[in-house]
Amino acid sequence: MTSELLGEALVDRTLVEEATKKSGLVWVRGGQETAARALWHVWHDGAACLVGDGPGEQPLPGLVEGGSAEVTVRSKDKGGRLVTWTATVTGLAPGSEAWEAAVAELKGKRLNAPDGEAMTGRWARECRVLRLEPTGATSPLPEDSLAARPVPSPATTREPAPAGLPKLLLRGRRGRRK
Repeated sequence: MTSELLGEALVDRTLVEEATKKSGLVWVRGGQETAARALWHVWHDGAACLVGDGPGEQPLPGLVEGGSAEVTVRSKDKGGRLVTWTATVTGLAPGSEAWEAAVAELKGKRLNAPDGEAMTGRWARECRVLRLEPTGATSPLPEDSLAARPVPSPATTREPAPAGLPKLLLRGRRGRRK
């Protein structure tokens, strides 16, 4: 490899690590899945670590041990796409040294756990802990927005506002000023 290619690979690896470390969510598409899914993670020992597929935890569809995944990292402040990288999916065996280290990091980032300190035992019994290890390949950022039309649902339809609502809202404001 030439020094220019080595320098480019180093920049890519650094961008992947720093962007993923600072982002609270990554968008992951595994296997034959057509849509990426937002997943919370921690960056630990050179890989993004995830926990899921158990009761009360995030689903991990399409992520199979030994398979590959496409990870898109967005900016924490503006939400714009920073980098998309390819990963190899590795499952961690409960109780192993790698599992214990990853779970120690994940435990600190898990919000609103229903079982508090007992969650690591539940993760060992009922969940999968995965490592998404970068392969070194990054994808160019797409030219278009990749926005998808929302799935039709009665929960998302909008009804016109009642005719009297603006008057009710204004009357409440006038009453508070006195």
